Amino acid sequence: MSRPSPWDPDQYARFELQRSRPFHDLVGFVEPRRGMHVVDLGCGTGALTAQLHADLSAAATLGIDSSETMLARAPAPGQAGVRFARHDIRAFCAASHDQFDLVFSNAALQWLPDHDTLWTQVARLVAPGSQIAIQMPANDDHASHVTAQRVARQEPFATALDGWARHFPVETPEWYCEKLFSLGFASPRVELRVYPHVMPSAMSVVEWTKGSLLTAYQRRLPADLFADFLARYTQRLLASLGDAQPYL
Repeated sequence: MSRPSPWDPDQYARFELQRSRPFHDLVGFVEPRRGMHVVDLGCGTGALTAQLHADLSAAATLGIDSSETMLARAPAPGQAGVRFARHDIRAFCAASHDQFDLVFSNAALQWLPDHDTLWTQVARLVAPGSQIAIQMPANDDHASHVTAQRVARQEPFATALDGWARHFPVETPEWYCEKLFSLGFASPRVELRVYPHVMPSAMSVVEWTKGSLLTAYQRRLPADLFADFLARYTQRLLASLGDAQPYL
């Protein structure tokens, strides 16, 4: 049985500046139009959602997220036209009959499987002639992610996880370009960007993943076993990355 989401807004926000860079680049792709109705899929704490709303001078913006702890940090009602709701992204996309002038998502859809079906459902939210803007990390081949998968296959974790290990289902840029075209977007713009993050040391990578990747393992393991998982992961990852200070 899955445990409640272990997303920690404070841990996630430790690298807020670095994590927000792709968001700002993504906003730069959007063509602002008067009176836009916007949905932000996977809004987290909602701080960037409120900024998106202001940057676009949107008429209405809905931010959705599945994490109650993240939404608890959402801005209090007061900014005209902005509201937040707790929803699972896939369930929201499958059930919603609303359409939007902009469907926006930053660093969220990589958590969900079966992108062929998912992106078809997301595209249904886009009103005719309107826009979709999505950013997803593609770090599955980085040592931080590979190490977690390897530790998950070792005992006692493999048994406790029932063979599960986190794999991100992100496809190639070409795949998304073809998918968007097949969904009726005549001129899709798809880019792959490398964001260098300079951190004080390799240990900072562990702190980064504690706020994102490792939450998937934390949710599935008892607290004492996750502590052992984290200790082994840290040991193996630092052995792989070395002791460079600073670390890129």
